[in-house]
Amino acid sequence: MKLFAAKTLSTCFGIGFFPAAPGTVTSMVAALVYFFFPVLHNPFLLLFLVLLGTGVGIWAGGVMEEHYGNDPSIVTIDELAGQWLALVALPEGIWPVVLSLVFFRFFDIAKPGPIDTLQRLPGGWGIMLDDLLAGLFTNLFVRALLFLLTLFHLCPSL
Repeated sequence: MKLFAAKTLSTCFGIGFFPAAPGTVTSMVAALVYFFFPVLHNPFLLLFLVLLGTGVGIWAGGVMEEHYGNDPSIVTIDELAGQWLALVALPEGIWPVVLSLVFFRFFDIAKPGPIDTLQRLPGGWGIMLDDLLAGLFTNLFVRALLFLLTLFHLCPSL
């Protein structure tokens, strides 16, 4: 029962079983859910869901590592939480969502500096924390980019 619950939750109810790039697919689903459900634009609700997902992901990721080895690719709850953190309190509109998706995938895949270091933590901690830091970096990067685009009057309609 514990493995079934961990597998269901850690794969975001099966999205993690997508045959190609399950992390990217989960990030895309997270961005689409955010875009089409404006209730998620409330930063307090979104942060609450990120924290809830993080707690569940640390537990479920640890269980999954016991059964499937280090950071199994089917575990995608980390992408869900990281992508939603990347979106917290950004301006509304399609461009912030698209930019957050693109840069989150970049930071999650490239794993620059401290993101790579966090990935090495044991169990569910390593699974979750590297994606949360990638989400935080993305959020800050997209904010800076939108500011610069607005400053130089290059920003498309947000």
